[in-house]
Amino acid sequence: MRKIKKFFQKTYVRVLLWLCVAGILGGCVVLGIDAMVRLSTADRILAPEAAAAMEDVDCILVLGCLVKDGGRPSDMLLDRLTRGVSLYQMGAAPKLLMSGDHGRENYDEVDAMKHFAVDADIDSDDVFMDHAGFSTYESMYRAKEIFQAKRIIIVTQEYHLYRAIYIAESLGLEAYGVSSDYRAYSGQVRMDLREILARVKDFGTSLLQPKPTFLGEAIPIWGDGDLTNDENSDFT
Repeated sequence: MRKIKKFFQKTYVRVLLWLCVAGILGGCVVLGIDAMVRLSTADRILAPEAAAAMEDVDCILVLGCLVKDGGRPSDMLLDRLTRGVSLYQMGAAPKLLMSGDHGRENYDEVDAMKHFAVDADIDSDDVFMDHAGFSTYESMYRAKEIFQAKRIIIVTQEYHLYRAIYIAESLGLEAYGVSSDYRAYSGQVRMDLREILARVKDFGTSLLQPKPTFLGEAIPIWGDGDLTNDENSDFT
């Protein structure tokens, strides 16, 4: 009986030891990938003035975020839109590409995003909407395959820019980023921690490069943005 008890005690210790080793190794892998993604893209994050001085940029890609009831942009989205419009007005690119979630009839990020730009006196035909930008990866994939972009400026908060640029470059885009951090955001520590795991996930996604939820016919970014308006759009 004592031998059996000792056997189980030793087995328990060994299993616990291996679990600790596996946890440490897993943590090192996660932190290593996170550091690689950030360090490999940090020099692509530019000040607005540096981005505006670039040439031959196809579009400013503004990534979607929460839209509240009545089509009101959340604080994070409002800041992204403000930065995107500002870059357009500075001459950073001739077109804006608003990429976000319009997967439900009663929820439409990109319509709210385009309205913001048009209300800022940007011509409607210079503002494209990607209705199927359901994730950062899908937004980048569709920017290249559907909108035929090659050289882009991505606008989002800085913590998100590293992953967005990494994905874009993995897909063959020449990508730069400009931060839209105009303020401190509630829950930033939680978002920073979640973003570490998201970088690891999209590191793998960028290797496998699955197709996005929706593709479709090409709508070149150098054309007419009103071609992306849906039947409920009221842009003129």
